[in-house]
Amino acid sequence: MANRRIGGAGGGSDKAGGGLAVVGVAAVALGVLGTGAAGTTAGVVGTPVGSGVGAGSSAGESISVRKADGKKSARKGDSDAAWRRLGMKELKKQSKKDLECLSASFDQVQEFLIRTPCASLDRMLFAVGDGEGNSAVVSVVWVGFRTTRDVTAFKRVVDRQGSGDIRPLATPLLELADIHFSGLNYGSETTGKGITIAETETASGTVAPDLLDALAEVAALLPRP
Repeated sequence: MANRRIGGAGGGSDKAGGGLAVVGVAAVALGVLGTGAAGTTAGVVGTPVGSGVGAGSSAGESISVRKADGKKSARKGDSDAAWRRLGMKELKKQSKKDLECLSASFDQVQEFLIRTPCASLDRMLFAVGDGEGNSAVVSVVWVGFRTTRDVTAFKRVVDRQGSGDIRPLATPLLELADIHFSGLNYGSETTGKGITIAETETASGTVAPDLLDALAEVAALLPRP
């Protein structure tokens, strides 16, 4: 997928050709509760950091096994259990509901939405960590349409590299520094008249690429809040 950026006061994503991922998050920021921003439907939620991989997963299990278990939890709407299966624990989250998608999109994705307006837009941003200084941000965007045909057509556009994006929420809402998404850790799933788009990036320390991929694939299965 295209290089994308999450960050800035209003949230946003870089167009194709953006810079590499920039990590500038202080670990202490992930342990401090923030205050909800105006217009959001849920405030920041803080959760004590667990004991890394031991919190709900086994170090001897392969990432594919843990990902499969995480997907089961995600489908049930249990994000906490989903992260734990991947050796992470939820630190904070922020969500927002919008009445339209056009102002939150750009490039070919926006062009599609001009012709085919969405019916709903929900966005959520999570910070997750392993309790050992390694953390990631997970963006999840739910877009609803009027027909399943619209969903299928939209997926063909948004999944294509360089096509634009629906802007995720900005990481400063979680009291994190500006984090640039590479677009390499991406997942999307369709359900009926809706599509879920998930992207992840390292926030602090070191998070393996396969774990970032797993986080995105699992997050894409979370039901609309």
